Amino acid sequence: MSRDYDPVVGQWYDDLDSEEIFKVLDLDPDEEIVRIQWLDREIEEIDLDVWNEMDLELADAPEGWVDDDESDPGDDEDDLDDEDDEDEDDWDDEDEDDEDYDDDDDEYRDRE
Repeated sequence: MSRDYDPVVGQWYDDLDSEEIFKVLDLDPDEEIVRIQWLDREIEEIDLDVWNEMDLELADAPEGWVDDDESDPGDDEDDLDDEDDEDEDDWDDEDEDDEDYDDDDDEYRDRE
């Protein structure tokens, strides 16, 4: 039984004939080319006619899969935490400067 799925960039598919999964990387409707990446990271360009003959099923991204052009989402959170830490450090430095200021400082009173 053939399943008709239009290629969607970023979507994973299971090729039921080869029993392998792949991800659609790009679609060129003018050239009628679908660029896919297999699980072993091999990239292939196939004609839209070939795509339409494939026996496909929608699939989920494999566990632990990280795209080459994307960073691990956990890394982004760490980067944000680091930025927050830097901002907090800046505030802490300003607080320390305020602590150095003494209302009872003789030099300050002399200016009044």
